[in-house]
Parts: sequence; C-alpha cells; structure tokens
Amino acid sequence: MDLRELSEEIESISRRYADHLGIDRDDTWFLLKLQEEVGELTQAFLMLTGRARTKGRTGAELDADFRAELADVVCHVLLMARHHGVDLEEEIARKWLGPALRGEAGPGTR
Repeated sequence: MDLRELSEEIESISRRYADHLGIDRDDTWFLLKLQEEVGELTQAFLMLTGRARTKGRTGAELDADFRAELADVVCHVLLMARHHGVDLEEEIARKWLGPALRGEAGPGTR
C-alpha cells in the first residue's frame, strides 16, 4: 500500500471517529491533534527508556505503547498532509531522496 492509499484509509477512519464525537476537524484540530499524539509518543518513550514512571506497566506493554504511539503520529501526519493538500510522496522525494540521488547532503545539513 502506498502513502496515498494509506492516507485514504486513515482519513475514512478519522472522519467516522470525528463524526461520531461531533468533532470539527479544521486546520487547528489537525495541528493540535498531531501535537497531542507527539506528546503521547514522548511520554511512551520516556516510560520505555526509564525516564518516567512506568505506572506498573511491563516492558512488553511499554514497548507496545511506544510502537502504537509512533503509528498514531505517522497517521496524524498523513491526515494533516491530506487536509492541506500536501503530496507527501512527492515532498519526501524532493527533500530527502532527490539530494541523495544527486550525491548531495540531505535535510538538516545545510
């Protein structure tokens, strides 16, 4: 499945969830929801790496939480990109893959 197909599947799930709860998914919602998910990923990482209380969770549970939060962040990035009409495959190719193929330094090195 490519990013566009994945994005469509995630959009359908997110739309149903928002409709069920009466949430208006406007520009601000997409940004704040992504921020919320990054916060949850941060918490899961801190717990997994022993930098925060584990709240009685096992190592396996902490690892599963971390992986799940990574998935949530990726899904919300896809949702936000779709909402704003950003073709992530194209942008990844332009910013990350293009320079590498031309033998140039990648992102963050300029």
